[in-house]
Amino acid sequence: MDQGTRGELISRLAEAIRSVKTAHPLRVAIDGPPAAGKTTLADELAVVLRAQDRDVIRATIDDFLFPRAQRYRRGQYSAEGCYFDAHDHAALCRVLLDPLGPGGDRRFQHAVYDRDTDTPSSPPATTAPADAVLLFDGVFLLRPELIDRWDLRIFVSVPFEQTVDRARDRGTALVGSTADTAEIERSWRNRYIPSQQLYFATARPTDHADIIVYNNQLQRPTWEVPPHSSIHGI
Repeated sequence: MDQGTRGELISRLAEAIRSVKTAHPLRVAIDGPPAAGKTTLADELAVVLRAQDRDVIRATIDDFLFPRAQRYRRGQYSAEGCYFDAHDHAALCRVLLDPLGPGGDRRFQHAVYDRDTDTPSSPPATTAPADAVLLFDGVFLLRPELIDRWDLRIFVSVPFEQTVDRARDRGTALVGSTADTAEIERSWRNRYIPSQQLYFATARPTDHADIIVYNNQLQRPTWEVPPHSSIHGI
């Protein structure tokens, strides 16, 4: 276990990324429960890597959702629906992860879905440089359907109860309504946390992570490289 400042964590993660050598763009998963801080971490890491002249592709699981009717066909608060019905993993592999992987042509799309309009999206394909880095954040990224598509696996860990607090605070800051924050809490306790518990029970994501970031204290994070990891010395 190591603990340090936020800047030290990001520097160590950038170091880990530099240490992984592939003949194709490096595909980095940044997994963890909702409100763990995955998107912020990925954005901070992108800034540092770009400052080091690395070409960075930023993408998120939220742009690979199924339409709302399919996501909620088991009900608004279904944990099984959240885990099994929410994300189009086949499309994610087809348009992004496989083109950037071994034998791929590096022509990729970063999205297939527009959440604002609840409709399919088809942005123009882009060709990635061979030494590009994909920083992909989202939930359930280390599940069996995706586990072999990543070249580096980062898991951002936060106690589930703390994610409820963060989500409630974020909702209050955005809308300022106690009714909305009550709805956020209900969604977390009935859908999101139970779906994470299902994920942990079936996929055991931390068993597959190369680096685990304990993000309880945002400015003083702790991190570890598990014994099974292919990353050493960060």
